[in-house]
Parts: sequence; structure tokens; C-alpha cells
Amino acid sequence: TTPLTRVTAAGLPAPVGPYSPGIAAGNIVFVSGQAGRNPATGTIADDVEAQTEQTLKNIAAILEAAGSGLPHVIRCGVFLIDIGDFQKMNGVYARMFGEHRPARTTVQVAALPEPGLLVEIDAVALIP
Repeated sequence: TTPLTRVTAAGLPAPVGPYSPGIAAGNIVFVSGQAGRNPATGTIADDVEAQTEQTLKNIAAILEAAGSGLPHVIRCGVFLIDIGDFQKMNGVYARMFGEHRPARTTVQVAALPEPGLLVEIDAVALIP
């Protein structure tokens, strides 16, 4: 059996529920859904573009704590409050990932766990 290792990153907000920010299993790391909360200030940006960028920075911090990074992401799930924000989210997502194109699902959801959140993203990545 592959041991599971809890992954946390310094400076990120604590999870709001009974889950880990990330779990490594062998050479794969699963990152729980992250939001656009700035870990230094605790604030959530007003627009989907700033939230998407901060969300991916938070994911990157967890991946780096696991020995991985955005270039090693295999798949992301993107959850938007308003699918009308798809193009704005997608522009930031493309910039943050560069030429790397992980598999992805994007859906509109009725709500996210905290007022003001417009996007949540989870990820699965390899640990090289």
C-alpha cells in the first residue's frame, strides 16, 4: 500500500473543513479546491481574474511543498459561480500555465463555501 502524506504550505490559510490542502500518494499529489484568498492579508479579490491568479498561486505553493509545481499538473477542475466569467478566468489560467496545458473540466456551480468567492480550482500533479 502506498503511504499517504499530508501536504501543507507555510503561509496559506488553514482549511475551512476536515480536509488537507494536499495529499501525496507515491509520485502524485492531489490538491484540494483552493480559492483566491490572499494568505498574507486574508482578503478575497473583487474580480474573477484576480481570484483566479491568487487561486493558482495558492495551488502552486501547495505543489511546491510537495516537491512539484504548476508545470507538473496533470488535471485541474475549475468551479465558477458564473460561467460568463469563463473567458476572464481562462485568460489568467493560460498565462499562469504558459505553454503547459493540463486536462481540465470547468463547470458553473450554484455556490462556493464562502461569500465573495467566484472561482475554486483543484489539481492533480506529478511529483518529478
